[in-house]
Amino acid sequence: MAIDIGIKEKDRLKIADGLSHVLADSYTLYLKTHNFHWNVTGPMFNTLHLMFEQQYTELATAVDLLAERIRALDQPAPGSYKQFAKLSTIKEAEGVPAAEEMIAQLVAGQEAVARTARRAFAAAEKGGDQPTADLLTERMQVHEKNAWMLRSLLKK
Repeated sequence: MAIDIGIKEKDRLKIADGLSHVLADSYTLYLKTHNFHWNVTGPMFNTLHLMFEQQYTELATAVDLLAERIRALDQPAPGSYKQFAKLSTIKEAEGVPAAEEMIAQLVAGQEAVARTARRAFAAAEKGGDQPTADLLTERMQVHEKNAWMLRSLLKK
């Protein structure tokens, strides 16, 4: 059955593509944050271990919401490491960096997702897709706040 939700097909395709990039960045950041949660050491261990857990748990919910929105637009959601690597702007961590480097990488990752969401927002707004615009607004708020909180840990 054809989809008829009041968004033109060309707009749905652009919106779903933007959401696919947000999903890829979010999943890559989820994986990086979970990795750092497992491997962080040093004097800030407890603080970072708990903070990273809160952040990857929130991301786990977010990736599901993003994928479901792509499906609601009648497009397949990317779901493999190969697809995510192709779509994501976030690079995987190499080795096990020191705690402060973990924080810096996660700041960069949070900011990257916010930028990607902001780019995707333009297509949602142009296509009159309020549910996607709302989802992306929420994602930008979360990632900008997380980046600020992480960045605060690096102040001397």
